[in-house]
Amino acid sequence: MATTRPAAIKKQTSSGGVIFRNSRKGIEVALIAVKNKTVWCLPKGAIDKNEDFQTAAVREVREETGLSGEVIDKIGKISYWYFIKDENVRFNKTVYFYLMEYKSGNTDEHDREVDDAQWFPIEEAIGKLAYKGEKEILQKAKKMIEKKKIS
Repeated sequence: MATTRPAAIKKQTSSGGVIFRNSRKGIEVALIAVKNKTVWCLPKGAIDKNEDFQTAAVREVREETGLSGEVIDKIGKISYWYFIKDENVRFNKTVYFYLMEYKSGNTDEHDREVDDAQWFPIEEAIGKLAYKGEKEILQKAKKMIEKKKIS
């Protein structure tokens, strides 16, 4: 009879961003699609050695969306668990998100890690996001953007 060993637990830290622009349609944000365009999410990824959270966020947004932005402020962080069955490892992942104002680039220039990158009106983007934590980050970003326009 085979015994099952308990899953190993590992921590992961990533950084990502909400990149926005003002257009004729109002405030738009860029989202990425993964898993054969079935899952829309915010751009994020691993922090390289000797890289701070903010620098990693800018790099990951540029790589995954093709867009360059300037960091306005920190939005917040989300934490969640996921399991990789083949490795028998449970990951506790924390992702730090930054608000970025679009400066240049084109969503057609995203890297191969993602299936697609597109601009969406912010309300539509909130509805498209697959994960609850990311929806909350985008709702918080929307409030930050609206506050910025008033001041």
